Amino acid sequence: MKDQLPFIPEHIYNRRQDIHVKYGGNWQSGICPSSSHNYIFIFSGKSGTLHGYQDGWDNPYVFTYTGEGQSGDMKFTRGNLAIKDHIKNGKRVFLFESESSGFVRFKSELEFYDVDYFETKDTSGSTRIGIKFFFKRKGAYIPIQPSLLDQPLILAEPLSIYEMNLPNETERKGLVTSRVGQGAYRKRIIHRWEYKCAVTGFNKLNVLIASHIVPWMDSNDNERLDVNNGILLSPTYDALFDQHLISFENNGKIILSDTIEMQAFDKIGLTGKEKILNFNSSNPNYLDRHRLRFNTIKTSL
Repeated sequence: MKDQLPFIPEHIYNRRQDIHVKYGGNWQSGICPSSSHNYIFIFSGKSGTLHGYQDGWDNPYVFTYTGEGQSGDMKFTRGNLAIKDHIKNGKRVFLFESESSGFVRFKSELEFYDVDYFETKDTSGSTRIGIKFFFKRKGAYIPIQPSLLDQPLILAEPLSIYEMNLPNETERKGLVTSRVGQGAYRKRIIHRWEYKCAVTGFNKLNVLIASHIVPWMDSNDNERLDVNNGILLSPTYDALFDQHLISFENNGKIILSDTIEMQAFDKIGLTGKEKILNFNSSNPNYLDRHRLRFNTIKTSL
């Protein structure tokens, strides 16, 4: 069959012998197009964080992947260009995650969904513009179109991103001063919370706000772009959360500040029974710090 998988999901392979000797591609690169097959292999692992790479599943169907290039701004050339245009060029993309020295685990066949820029560090520690790819699992249905995720304040002409090698100086300044994460990071938060308010399930993206749990000014560089430090909320909840007038227990139960009368909460629709059901194991670190600030403000008033 044409679309039969050449690899078994969750099976561990010797990268050099089982993949590159058989199918080709540079065994030392993170993005490896094959010259003899219509395959592109991409590899993800913890070692990538040394070069400013941050990859991962934002939800069961969307995988975010950092483009290649260890120093300087990333460009749509070589491997980055290959995976951006893989559907047009009839190539199939296969994702592997590092297991141990020389061995990788096959995760899924992927299809290009979206792309954006973000600010990160290169190998030398210098700030540069990186490329963040958004892939979906082969055959998965994503309920929104990529155009709904674009934020014009970051890219004046978001649809032209696919044709750029780099942002021009004006766009680059906008990317940096707007904290860049408001583009690719905002998209990751939207995917992470599966396109709806974490509390209410409200799903109009043009209204929802992607916020940090621990504010930008109180976060380090890694925390500012950590998807686990993000939450997607409707405006009322976002405003209250941002002002530390509500918070959440690690199990998701809402906490209301006693600096506001219950009748006031009632008027804006809060009951105190609200609960977020899908916090993950990495969220409590940030929630603990949010609650600390919540309690500090409550005590000082």
